[in-house]
Amino acid sequence: MGGPEIDHLITLLAKLPGMGPRSARRAALRMLQQPEQRMLPLAQALAAAAAAVRPCADCGNLDSRDPCSICADPRRDRSIICVVEGVGDLWALERAGVHHGLYHVLGGTLSALSGTRPEDLTITALLSRIEEGETREVILALGATVDGATTAHFLADQLRPTGVTVTRVGQGVPIGGALDVLDDGTLAAALRGRRSA
Repeated sequence: MGGPEIDHLITLLAKLPGMGPRSARRAALRMLQQPEQRMLPLAQALAAAAAAVRPCADCGNLDSRDPCSICADPRRDRSIICVVEGVGDLWALERAGVHHGLYHVLGGTLSALSGTRPEDLTITALLSRIEEGETREVILALGATVDGATTAHFLADQLRPTGVTVTRVGQGVPIGGALDVLDDGTLAAALRGRRSA
């Protein structure tokens, strides 16, 4: 088509979520037609993000600050921690503007099929945060999947002895649904409709 550099660019772009080979070819062509306006700024932004962005030591969010801008914000309600499966879910809740407390990113869900065990997730770090004594409520904002429900049940059992209130997101999250693909209104309804876990 146009040399190994172009083929390599298309191959890398095609690995991005939601980007197949045809979309990758179109994106590569657009960037290559105006490299100074499209490709070089993108390359610089990618390099800067790769060098600066790290997981927050407190919650697991991705940011160039540690603690992240959410954990460092003094206006956040430090008595509520919203537990999410991944950073995409955290970003979705922030985009919807429905949670004003802190977060905790588990890094996945328990899964017998994929072999994900409690020690593979950041459950110990969550329990350590709660032991600090500032937390009064933990919201389990996990997807309505079998693995999400299993993880929520396990976490509720682990959190019960701490004395914090444990709630789960309620209506609005469809069975089999992932938080990061839901619209803002559905996320808001789910968080408002949380219930005891």
